[in-house]
Amino acid sequence: MVYFLCWCLALSTLSFFLMLYDKRASKRRKRRRIRERTLLLLTVGGGGLGTWIAMRVFHHKTRHTSFRIMAPVSSIGWTVLALYLLDRGIL
Repeated sequence: MVYFLCWCLALSTLSFFLMLYDKRASKRRKRRRIRERTLLLLTVGGGGLGTWIAMRVFHHKTRHTSFRIMAPVSSIGWTVLALYLLDRGIL
């Protein structure tokens, strides 16, 4: 259980700060941006909550349908997985 929570917390934190970095880079028109594929991979890999919060706080990637769908779906999916594993006694 501890590893599962640490995994989700670490990826959510990383996703949050990468969204912040990418938002600032987009405002400054920097070339060094974070690829959408990378942000989506972190979102699906367990960082959905961090991405979802960052989208609301920084108003970043809010027009992209893939992010609007995947951030909440990923968060809900990981929560359901955690509850299922807890119910089965695996976590």
